[in-house]
Amino acid sequence: MLLLPSRIEVRIIIVTLSIILSIVNGAFCSDVPLKDIVSTLKPTGHFYLGIASHAKLLGTKTEALITREFSYVTPANAFKQSKLHPAPNIWKEEEPNLWVSKSRQHNFIMRLHAPLGPQSSSWAKEIKRTPDELRKNLKEYLVKIYTSYASDPNVHWIDVINEAILRDGSWNIERGENIRGFNPWGQIGIDQTDPICPPLYIKEAFELANKYAPNTKLIINQHGGMEQPLWNKMKKLVLYLRKQGLRVDGIGWQAHVDVGWEKVPGNLAKLASLIDWCHANDLEFHVTENNVWLRKENKGKYSEQAETFAAIGRVLLKKRASGIIGWNLWHLRDNECQNKKWEACVFFNDYTPKPAWLAIRNIFDNQTE
Repeated sequence: MLLLPSRIEVRIIIVTLSIILSIVNGAFCSDVPLKDIVSTLKPTGHFYLGIASHAKLLGTKTEALITREFSYVTPANAFKQSKLHPAPNIWKEEEPNLWVSKSRQHNFIMRLHAPLGPQSSSWAKEIKRTPDELRKNLKEYLVKIYTSYASDPNVHWIDVINEAILRDGSWNIERGENIRGFNPWGQIGIDQTDPICPPLYIKEAFELANKYAPNTKLIINQHGGMEQPLWNKMKKLVLYLRKQGLRVDGIGWQAHVDVGWEKVPGNLAKLASLIDWCHANDLEFHVTENNVWLRKENKGKYSEQAETFAAIGRVLLKKRASGIIGWNLWHLRDNECQNKKWEACVFFNDYTPKPAWLAIRNIFDNQTE
C-alpha cells in the first residue's frame, strides 16, 4: 500500500528544501537579523522594511521574533478611530500607550495606522449623524492622535487618510449603516470648487495634520490593485491638496494580493510606474500592508507565494535609488491575519519560516550595495 505524506510532512519537506537551496546559493544568513542586512543598503535611509502586528501579541514569541528581525513596526488596529475613540467622550488608550512604550524599549520606528476611512466607529457610521457631529468627532480624534502620539520621536509616519477611492476611481462616500466598507466621513460634504470634487474630510484631515504634526511624514494610504482609474484619481488628489498649500509626504499601497499577482500582465510595470511618479513628485512610496493570499484553490503553493513576495520586493529595491521606499509586511503568521483560513503571511503558525521569508531574505542578501 502506497503511503502518501501528510500535509504537515509535505510542509516540512518544502521548508527544508527551501533552506537547503538558500544555503547552496549562499543567500540564507540564519544568524544575521534581516534588519541588519537592510541597514547596509545604499543609499542609506532610502529603504525601510517593517511589519504590522497586534497589541495582543506583545509579550509573546511574535514580539521576540519581530524585535530580532525588524526595526520598523506598524500597529495594525490600536490607533484606528474605531479602537481609540469609539464614541464621544470615550477613549481607549491602553493599546496605543503600550505600543509607544514598546517602540521606546526596542528602538522601533513606527508608522501609525491612524487614518480617517472606512475603519471608523459604529457611532460615526450611524445614519442619524449630522455633518457637524462628524466634523467635531473627526477633529477630536485627529487632534488627539497628532498631539499625543505623532510627536513621539519613534513615530516617523502617520496614515492620514485610508481607502478614500474605490477601484473604479470614484470616491468612497456611499451612505450606509455599519457596512464594512462604508466611509461615513464623506457625509461632511464635497469641495465642488475643484474639478475632482473631493470629499471635504480629506482636506480637513490634512489641515489638522499639517498644523499639529509638523515633524511627522504624512501618508495617504490606499487599498486596491493597480487599477489605473484609482491611481489616476490618487494623483489628482495629491495635486489638489498641494494646491491648497498642504503637505503630503507619501502614498501608501495596501498590497493584499493573490498568489501569482506578478504574473498578471502589466502589474509589475504599473507598480514601477507609480513609484516613478511618486519620486518625481517628491513623494515617498510605501507598500503599507503586504501579504499574499493562498486561498482554498491555491492552498500549499508556498513556492509560488514566495515568488510573488519576491517579485514585489525586487521592484521596490530597484526603485530605492530615486527616493524613499517602505515595505511593510502584513503580520508575521497566518493565524495573526484577518482571515485565518487563507495562508497569507511569511511564517507558519509554529514560527517556522515559509519559503516566502527565505525568498525575501534572498533578495536582500543579494542587494547589499
